[in-house]
Amino acid sequence: MPLPAPFRNGSSANGHNGHRRPVNGAPSFHKNGSVRTGVVLAAGFGSRLAGISEATDLKPLTQVAGKPLILRTLHSLEQAGCTRAVIVLGYCSETHRTAITDLYRGPLSLHFVVNERYDLKNGVSVLAAGPYVTGDFVLMMADHVVGPEVMRLAQRHTPAAGGATLLVDYKLGTIFDMEDATKVYASNNQVQAIGKALVDYNCIDTGVFVCTAGLLEALQTVFNETGDASLSDGVQYLAQQGRMEVLDIGSGFWQDVDTPEMLAHAEAVLGATEARFAPPTRPAPATVPNRA
Repeated sequence: MPLPAPFRNGSSANGHNGHRRPVNGAPSFHKNGSVRTGVVLAAGFGSRLAGISEATDLKPLTQVAGKPLILRTLHSLEQAGCTRAVIVLGYCSETHRTAITDLYRGPLSLHFVVNERYDLKNGVSVLAAGPYVTGDFVLMMADHVVGPEVMRLAQRHTPAAGGATLLVDYKLGTIFDMEDATKVYASNNQVQAIGKALVDYNCIDTGVFVCTAGLLEALQTVFNETGDASLSDGVQYLAQQGRMEVLDIGSGFWQDVDTPEMLAHAEAVLGATEARFAPPTRPAPATVPNRA
């Protein structure tokens, strides 16, 4: 079965096909000398967060501790050593594209791709990004907040040839909403099983992946067989072939922001963390009375 028809051709942030030049100088390079691409999945409806913000009903534009989710995601890709980002849009794609282009002022070159079949599972959005990715790439969700220590792990990691690596959290006692989490059972640094309904698990999917084209091939195979594909389907397919590894995030922080409760939790953690590292405020200069 071929890919679902319309994947609209992508455009860069300046409205032309190709790449926008980074605003902060020359591109950064991955440790193997290649320019690394980040892929952001932002095509869904985001219905569970609708109405939480007076400013927008669109999840990627929803502010978390004073910054839109999508800007946090793009900043995370910067921390992972990415030079360009392929953002897969679907629902309200033009509104998202315009807002992201207006808001983002970082060094990444932005390329937008529209998945017209955003009603299908999220693996189809990964396939939509495929033609715009070369080499290994970092894959993230637009609705996940991820700490810098986690992204530095992704920056240093190189996935096995033909495979992919999922960053996972073994700190089960810290998971905010276990029912909603995607569970993983891993052994010897390999994924054995993945799914939200998994009963036997020992870690949690953080929504951050470092991938080769092997993941795209796995998703394409699943799609050809079933007419749809979730990201977890692709992970499970690679796992069955021994090509899906895990990377422990240790003490690192991440949070899926899918409900008002998750949003409040993320803001509480980020508020405390970011306040701790904020530069000190300089006192206002004293006013000298006029003695004239």
